[in-house]
Amino acid sequence: METTELLKKVRAVELRTRGLSHQIFSGEYHSAFKGRGMAFSENREYQHGDEIRAIDWNVTARMNHPYVKVFEEERELTAIILVDVSASGSFGTRERLKRELITELTAVLAFSAIQNNDKIGVLFFSDRIERFIPPKKGRSHILRIIRELIEFEPEGKGTNITAALDHLNRMLKKRAICFLLSDFIDNGFDKSLKITARKHDVVALRIEDPGEMRLPDIGWALLHDAETGEEAWVNTHRKKNRKAIEIAHRKRKELLQQTFSKAGVDHIVLRTDQPYVKPLMNLFKQRGA
Repeated sequence: METTELLKKVRAVELRTRGLSHQIFSGEYHSAFKGRGMAFSENREYQHGDEIRAIDWNVTARMNHPYVKVFEEERELTAIILVDVSASGSFGTRERLKRELITELTAVLAFSAIQNNDKIGVLFFSDRIERFIPPKKGRSHILRIIRELIEFEPEGKGTNITAALDHLNRMLKKRAICFLLSDFIDNGFDKSLKITARKHDVVALRIEDPGEMRLPDIGWALLHDAETGEEAWVNTHRKKNRKAIEIAHRKRKELLQQTFSKAGVDHIVLRTDQPYVKPLMNLFKQRGA
């Protein structure tokens, strides 16, 4: 991709997502993801309505007047976004590709994080660990992340969520916020997800496209699996074949919901043909409550 074209795409993503973070998500993000605890800030004179247990008796005795301790939330956190860059991200039948939606979501989360003085890092994964961008702050850091997402070409095509989570657990020693962005076309990551959720605050954002839910009635169609390379001709005129796709999608959806629930992981589904603002806001509000 030409440098000029790349910069235009980076700028376009920034314009779409930075405003959302400033106007909508920053306050909700702050409420949804708590700091490490409360740290002492200062002493001030007792005011009507203050709790008695907040009185600092040592300062009160010295000043001969009641003083209370004031505490503030230790806000600074580290957020890591685990981004699925497998070949299925190139799929999209309506508004945009799954990969394009993941890029926007990553940018929104990153801008929201730095507005709350949090560091943000990104781990790209497919069926292997593709790239890690260490946590930092600042606009230039986020623009680098967006640029990498737009132009990155992964070596692997498949999806290995277990490998990504295990790598994260080995790499991060302190508790962090972990956003897992994927279409979750994978199996057997239940155990690793539970372990990660005990160590970190994990949120799963599942990306899906309406083309994965049902087949259009268009006659014979060649279906191609981008991750395995397998192909098969399917007669979409047959109601039985269309129904089989719908049933498979529903079963997979139910299985994933059970997996997230058992691991204690908050999750939402975001579609390529629908706005993501409202479901993301609802997630933040639910966590804040």
